[in-house]
Amino acid sequence: MTVYDRGEAGHGASWAAAGMLAAAVETEPGEEKLLPLALESQRLWPEFARELEAASGVSPEYRDEGTIVVALNRDDAAQLRHSYEFQKGLGLDLTWLTAAEAREREPHLKPGIAAAVWSPQDHQVENRCLGRALALAAPRAGVELVEHCPVREITIAAGRASGVVTERGPDTADIVVLAAGAWSREIGGIPPAYLPPVRPIKGQMLAVQMDRAAPLLRHVLWAPHSYLVPRLDGRLVIGATVEERGFDDRLTAGGVLALIDGAWRAVPAIEELPIAEMWVGFRPGSRDDAPMLGPSGIDRLVIATGHHRNGILLTPVSAAVVSTYILTGALPEIARPLSPERFVARAARTGQTTGLAVES
Repeated sequence: MTVYDRGEAGHGASWAAAGMLAAAVETEPGEEKLLPLALESQRLWPEFARELEAASGVSPEYRDEGTIVVALNRDDAAQLRHSYEFQKGLGLDLTWLTAAEAREREPHLKPGIAAAVWSPQDHQVENRCLGRALALAAPRAGVELVEHCPVREITIAAGRASGVVTERGPDTADIVVLAAGAWSREIGGIPPAYLPPVRPIKGQMLAVQMDRAAPLLRHVLWAPHSYLVPRLDGRLVIGATVEERGFDDRLTAGGVLALIDGAWRAVPAIEELPIAEMWVGFRPGSRDDAPMLGPSGIDRLVIATGHHRNGILLTPVSAAVVSTYILTGALPEIARPLSPERFVARAARTGQTTGLAVES
């Protein structure tokens, strides 16, 4: 098996992420078909993390302290109550907290918050450690990992994918898996109607440095306009904007200000912390904000992209789904609503044979 990466392995959207495994608190109306896949991946994560550390020698820093969602005022509380009741209606394990109960768990929360929700099953990993671990484990499992070598084209002959063309030349393959994230549509050779409808969704993020021995936060914290993710090295990751700006990788004053302000309103003590880093990432978003896993509509071309904000969460289940499909030819039941062919079928029904080519 050969894996080509346009840059350094693990340094795309995975590097820019926050590593939250938030199947419960991130579920929104309209995402019900994604929830079973997200919950299954959440279930797989502890063992996946152990196996990956054993294979690579690098811990992905899986942490199971849980997640708190906080409402700062009465309007926030009303919105939080609406989300809470929707998520509880799906059978998710959540608990409503009073302000006092929330501040007992996280004493540095702003005094006077309105309410909070506790999610004991929503955890986190250190996504950058995850990327390093995967990059080390893959070659040890017999994978040829070729970095800084973009795939220019997928070779398709007689309606079947037969290989790729890269900067180092053509390479034949029995199966081609397109897993290029937000860059998936930039690879040539695929007929327009079969291109996955994925686009870059820009996210600006930053990290501040806490005292490692006395961190301000110990849980992942969701506030109305930001989220905060504490790391074992003392970094506190703050994210993230959601912008339709193509591949514009510039940090903006407004984006950074919004993140800092949102975090400060929930945890005022961050104003004393030094900024450690600021960066931009590009989530791969599909038309319905759900991933595309499985058959592309072209024989021997498999799709694994469109994970939007759930790429880290869905890592183990995506690997399981795609490998099962490749080995058996059958897409697991849990992933069938997320087959890439849902978009191809829609285009065929409407007669828009080039409709999938217009996404940016």
